[in-house]
Amino acid sequence: MPSAQLEKFGSDQQPIRRSRGQALLLAVAVILLNAVGNLSLTWGLRHVEETMGLNPVGYIRAMVNPFVAGGIGLLILWLLTRMALMSWADLTFVLPVTSIGYVLVAFLGHFILHEAVSFQHWVGTFFIVIGAMLVGATTHQSDRQSEEVAE
Repeated sequence: MPSAQLEKFGSDQQPIRRSRGQALLLAVAVILLNAVGNLSLTWGLRHVEETMGLNPVGYIRAMVNPFVAGGIGLLILWLLTRMALMSWADLTFVLPVTSIGYVLVAFLGHFILHEAVSFQHWVGTFFIVIGAMLVGATTHQSDRQSEEVAE
């Protein structure tokens, strides 16, 4: 099937176009929801008296911790927004750009959870930032299709 036939259509049968700004805004939401959701989940699990193992009862008990429950809720929202973003933009755009979340997680882990982050980890984090900037600055297949439809 040609890619033009895979376009999404609105109620008036006009193709729905998502601007680069809309995709980037949704990418920011995906990044923040993932980082804050994982931070909340980790914080909550570190403050649960029972260690997690094979017994599912421990996990159910942990879910009553407000940070664990909040983390689960944020990660559900993360999954839904990521699904929307993947329907709006190319996978080759979405995954590198949202990888900037690893940078945010390194900062949150270091400054909020007081985790030790090595020099090599920070160098790797820097390369992730550079890679995400390079990918974000390129034209993507979905951008070209939008331009063709507009003509």
